[in-house]
This record gives sequence, structure tokens and C-alpha cells, in this order.
Amino acid sequence: MIISWNTTNACNMYCDHCYRDAGCRAEEELNTAEAKTLLEQIAKAGFKIMIFSGGEPLTRPDIVELVQYAAKLGLRPVFGTNGTLITVELARDLKAAGAMGMGISLDSLNVQKHNEFRRFPGAWEGAVRGMRNCRQAGLPFQIHTTIMDWNVQEIENITDFAVAEGAVAHHFFFLVPTGRAVSIETESLRAQAYEETLTRILKKQQQVDIELKPTCAPQFMRIARQMGMKLRFGRGCLAGTAYCIISPRGQVQPCAYLNIPLGDVRDTPFDEIWRNNEVLQKLRTLEYQGGCGACEYKRLCGGCRARAAYYHEDDYMAEEPWCLYHGRQGA
Repeated sequence: MIISWNTTNACNMYCDHCYRDAGCRAEEELNTAEAKTLLEQIAKAGFKIMIFSGGEPLTRPDIVELVQYAAKLGLRPVFGTNGTLITVELARDLKAAGAMGMGISLDSLNVQKHNEFRRFPGAWEGAVRGMRNCRQAGLPFQIHTTIMDWNVQEIENITDFAVAEGAVAHHFFFLVPTGRAVSIETESLRAQAYEETLTRILKKQQQVDIELKPTCAPQFMRIARQMGMKLRFGRGCLAGTAYCIISPRGQVQPCAYLNIPLGDVRDTPFDEIWRNNEVLQKLRTLEYQGGCGACEYKRLCGGCRARAAYYHEDDYMAEEPWCLYHGRQGA
């Protein structure tokens, strides 16, 4: 099971697609003691992979201490970061504390396009420098790319770049309109391009040794099955079943892009929220509507619950709108 904690709302960038609308540090973010209690509850709930994200998690002065504490609890600490703050020294400290990997964002091989998307001069150079600092320190890293209509044609080239730089994986994030991303919804892929892009990624996976994984595009599991490929992943959409996220202030929601408040860890222990919340219980029924409900791949895929909610008036059990397959079934 995987969990993500937005450790802070503070960030040195102002990215167009940020679901958290990060920038300045939020009031009443979890302090170090509260964060350690949260990590204890996460471990108690049975989670294994602990993603430290943000904002920019490396802006937290206690981040190395928290990584060390998470590792002591038996969690596997990993990061989602823009990479620009990773020095060789910090990479070494994180590795010594128990960090298992750094996910570093790179959205284009075109320096100007990446920097404009991230609203930060030097974002591309800083990300690549961070990757190389990780490599020098022996800290594994992977590249994260947000897929848009303006960069979709270069994704295989970014994978080749990831291989050349020594990344262990390349993960692709398909845009879900939430937070600031609502303003660029028209730049996201629709059904035909969605299907074609997932197929291209899986074909590329057959050509490279590093792991390629789409996120917020659970249909990749169905396409892999149709292509006769065996992947290590058990399911597409994990929202509420094997994944959730916690905000800087301790608010729990089913996934980063499904902004439904489930509870506050300051009021209710996280493990109790995870076990008892009604929204999570409903997501676990897999009783979807429309094409997703009728699809023979619903247990393997599940459709993107956040995208379903956005395009169906907050109905997170509705049909995923950009799935070409259930459209062909007449569902």
C-alpha cells in the first residue's frame, strides 16, 4: 500500500498544474511531533511506501529527521520533488536516513517549455542537477513527467534521457483538472490520444530495462493485459483501496486529485480514518456506474475516480470519461 503526505504547502515554484495550489507555507501545518505521530499511525494502518511530497518537501527543515523516523517504523520513504534543492550533501543525508528514492519532475527536454510550465527560471537545469547529485550520492531516482498535449510527442525521448542519466524508472502523470490544473484542462489528453499514448508507453517498456508506469491513467493495466504483458502492479486506480493522501494540515482525502475531505488526523487517528471512513468503504465496493461498472476489467483498472468526479458533478463512482474501451462497448 502507498500513501502520500503533502509535508508542506511551501514551494519554490508555481507550477501550472499543481493540485495543491502550492506556493506559500500554509498556516497550522503539522509540526515535527505531529508528523511523527502521523507516521506511527500510517505504519499501524499497514502502509509500506511513504511518499513525502508537497509543495516542495525539501523546504521542510526537519525532513531528514522525519525520513529517519519513517524508516525506523518500517516504512519505505520516497519523494516527489522538483529536484532543484537536492545537493550532493542532502542526497547523502537522505540516503543515510533511509530514503529509498527520489521522484524528480521533468516535463520536457526543451528547457524553455519545462521552465515555463514550472514558472521557475532554471527549473530544468536544477532538476537535472538534482538527478546527477542523487546519482553521485548513490540515492536512486526516477523521472516524473506530466503528460500534456504539448509534450506528448516527446515522452519516449524523455525515457531515453532517463536511461542515459541513470534513473531507475520513468513515471507518467496524466493530468487531472484539480487545483491550478483546472485552468489548463483543455491541454489534457482525450480518449483517443489517451489510449494511443498508453499503448506507446507500454511498447516503450518492451524496449527499455527501467520501469515505466502511467499514473492517473489506470487503463494501462487493461492495455497491458491485451498486449500480453505482465506487470508487477496489481491494479490501476488505487484511490481509497491501497492509496490515499494527507494534506499539510492533516486532512485526509482518497487521492491527490479527488478533493473529498475524509477526516483530520489531529482529531481522529489516521488508521481509524483509513479503516472506517464511509467514502473509502464505498470506493472499495468497486460498484461503479456506466461503462466502468459494466467493464470486465473493472477490478484490474477501476477507471480514474478523480477524473470521474470532475466530469460527473463530484460523482466519484461514475464512469471514467476518457476511456476509449468502454466507449466501444456501448456502455
